[in-house]
Amino acid sequence: MAENTQVDVSRLTFERAIEELETIVKRLEDGKVPLEESVTIYERGEALKRRCEELLRQAEARVDKITIDASGQANGTAPLDVQ
Repeated sequence: MAENTQVDVSRLTFERAIEELETIVKRLEDGKVPLEESVTIYERGEALKRRCEELLRQAEARVDKITIDASGQANGTAPLDVQ
């Protein structure tokens, strides 16, 4: 887990953030993590949750912008700016 905390949350893809969040949830649910580490990984989990929510909002905004032209092709989409 120590390796994961070195990765800047804002650089994670949705899939990687969800994967790490699931790992944190499992560790916390197991109840075998010392208190101080539990607090630290909980904070990391909150940051990961916010990242996932941000990426979902961005994806939803892109989907909302999709329009279909007369030939049935999607147009009007804009690339997702993932930093």
